[in-house]
Amino acid sequence: MTWKFEKVAGPYQGPNSGLAWDGSGMLFSLVEEGRLMRFDPKKKKTSEFRKYTNRITGLGFGPKGELYGGQEGGRRVIEFMADGSARPLGTRIDGRIHNFPNDLTVDAKGRIWFADPHSTLYAFGPQIFPQLDHASVLRLERDERRAWTIKRITFDTAAPRAVLLSADEKTLYVAEGDAKSASRELRAYPVKEDGSVGPCRLLHVFGADHRGVHRGIEGMCLDSDGNIIACAGSKSSGAGPRILVISPAGVVLESHPLPGDLPVRCAFGDADLSSLYVTTGEGVLYRAKAGGRRGKKR
Repeated sequence: MTWKFEKVAGPYQGPNSGLAWDGSGMLFSLVEEGRLMRFDPKKKKTSEFRKYTNRITGLGFGPKGELYGGQEGGRRVIEFMADGSARPLGTRIDGRIHNFPNDLTVDAKGRIWFADPHSTLYAFGPQIFPQLDHASVLRLERDERRAWTIKRITFDTAAPRAVLLSADEKTLYVAEGDAKSASRELRAYPVKEDGSVGPCRLLHVFGADHRGVHRGIEGMCLDSDGNIIACAGSKSSGAGPRILVISPAGVVLESHPLPGDLPVRCAFGDADLSSLYVTTGEGVLYRAKAGGRRGKKR
C-alpha cells in the first residue's frame, strides 16, 4: 500500500534537514535560515524552537535526553543546552579540525557517530583550517577525564552522507556517495567489541539511466522490525524521489514515491511512532502514516 504524504510545514527558504522526535513534537532544521523549528501534531502548528543555529544538518537525542546537532556551518557537533545556549563538542582529530558534519546518530552509551564529508561550502569565519585528507565516519566519545574526543571509524569512505545503527548496535549502516560520486551505496559495517568496525557488506547500489546518475541515500531511520527506512532519489533521474524500506539483508521491501523533490532526512513521530516525517531539499516537511510500520523506541 502506497503511503500518502501530506505537507505539514513549509516551504521555507532553502532545504530543511535534521529531524528528531522529542516525545510530543517533531524538531526539524532550516539549514539556510539557521533555525530549528518544532511541529506540534496535536495543534497542527509549527513554532520556532531555536535560532542562530548555523546550518544544522543532523539532529539526534542522546540516552539522557541531550539534543545534539551537526553544525555544518561551524564544522562541529554541538549540544543544545536547556538555557538556550549551545556547547561545541570536540572538533579535532589528530590535531586537525574535522570536515563538515552532515548526519549523526547517538548510541546507548552516549557516543555520537557522524558522517563527516568534504564540502564546497565555506564555513563561517576565517578560512584558515583546511579540510582533512579523508572523508570518514567519525565518533565523538568521552575519555577518562570526561572530555570529548574523536575517533575515526571508517577508512574506506570517500563521501559518507548518512549514518544509522541497528537496534542492537552491532551494525553501522552508512550511506556512501553523493551526486558526484562514482558509487552511491548502502553499506553495513559490523561493530566490534572495541568499537571499531570490520569490512563492510554492500546492501544496495544505486545505478544510472539516460538522464543521469540516481541520487543515493541522504537520510535513514529504523523501524521497529529493524528495517532501514531511507530517503533517496530525485526528479532528475531514476524512479524519482522516494522512501525505501530495506531489510538488514539488503532486500528492498517497499518503495514509496514522495510528492516533493530531494528527500533529505526521515524520522518516525506521532502517537506510537506511527507516522514518518520527511524533510526535503525544497524546504517542505512531509508526513505519512507508515502503513502499520512504527519507529524503534529507545
